[in-house]
Amino acid sequence: MGQPALAAGLNIPLETLGYSEKEYFLSGTARSYLSRAGQVLTEDGLWDIEAGTAAPYVTRAVVYRPLAAANFNGTVIVEWMNVTSGSDVSPVLIYTHNELIREGYVLVSLSAQAAGVESTKALDPERYTRLQHPGDNHSYDIFSQVGQAVWDHADLLLDGLIPQRVIGAGESQSSYRLVTYANAVHPLVTVYDGFLLHSRLAKPAPLATEGDVPGSTAIRPNLGVPVLVFQTEADINEVTRQSETSTYRLWEVAGTAHFDAYGGGAGLTDTGDGQGAVLAVQALLSPPKSVFGLITCDKPINAGPMNFVLSAAIHALDKWVRTGNPPATANQLQAIDFTLYSPRLERDASGNALGGIRTPFVDVPLAVLSGAGNSGGNGFCGLFGTTTPYNAAELDARYPTQQVFVNAWTAATEEAVDKGFIRPADGQALIDAAKRVQISSDI
Repeated sequence: MGQPALAAGLNIPLETLGYSEKEYFLSGTARSYLSRAGQVLTEDGLWDIEAGTAAPYVTRAVVYRPLAAANFNGTVIVEWMNVTSGSDVSPVLIYTHNELIREGYVLVSLSAQAAGVESTKALDPERYTRLQHPGDNHSYDIFSQVGQAVWDHADLLLDGLIPQRVIGAGESQSSYRLVTYANAVHPLVTVYDGFLLHSRLAKPAPLATEGDVPGSTAIRPNLGVPVLVFQTEADINEVTRQSETSTYRLWEVAGTAHFDAYGGGAGLTDTGDGQGAVLAVQALLSPPKSVFGLITCDKPINAGPMNFVLSAAIHALDKWVRTGNPPATANQLQAIDFTLYSPRLERDASGNALGGIRTPFVDVPLAVLSGAGNSGGNGFCGLFGTTTPYNAAELDARYPTQQVFVNAWTAATEEAVDKGFIRPADGQALIDAAKRVQISSDI
């Protein structure tokens, strides 16, 4: 019946990298949830809920796993796939596949929501005729049941690999739903050992009907498992800046946008051989205006790739779950206001944001990077940020020789690696890329 509708459309020969990609159908009866009678859901996330109606479902997941069992590191990440575009997309796979592959993770990219299931059925009605989704009120229990299936049916779902940790992850609209899942459902089922909330809104998703949860909500302080919140410049809000605890960390990353040039371009073909880092540096000099060859924006989109720090976040969260040692504390971006997807930030003399997690992309700048300021693309470009490259004269003034640039870039990269915000392999790739991409006219 043809090939599966893959989670992200990566154009990478995974088998040559020691990984497999396999689709599974999963079925069951999923409950919806409601706030317990007489209980008001409050902004502190200490929610009390009860089960509502139950309905059957058949969904699908794409499982990415090491071909060699010896390469499995014991951690399974279940990703709530994003359906903002109307179909399933797996940002965790797009942005962090190099880290997942080199460290031996399993990724389960799950169609948790009705839109993903219906769009998948439309792609291949014959292959996916069995799929059915009772509605997003039931998505939370579907996410629980698939996570539990990783534990209970690893012989089938993981081809016999034995999980030691299961982490839930989601980006943007999926993270919005995972806030509700963590506060409301996790205390009832405790399936997951930790959560990566990537680009979360201040508000949580509804349980059953719009407005049945507060307009903004923190992560409950007694969740009991680690939560790492990863925010780009575009995503920052006051709610996520809740006090750090033994189970809560916030990473805000300077120079990044809600979606970027890597995610819609180089990331789809990056095999971890270093060429992705070269393309990332080159994109600062000549940023694209389009992603996926489909969406074109009015201005060049953000080329400050989040993938390097997001990969470090995956590693830090996994280590936190395994050892109990939390990730490094990160500085917050210096915000003037928190307008959704267009906050105003304090900026340095180069035009880049002050504060936050620092990388060579902002500390040894080749362009002004912003998480906001774009338009076009049927509204999507407002999420893609902007890149304004320096002209040749500005580059020569900053970096009179290529070696001056390489030295500065190397020092900034090594500092980010030392702090745990870039993985060592990625750091080396970025240093090598700086040597390969000509910046100064005087080499």
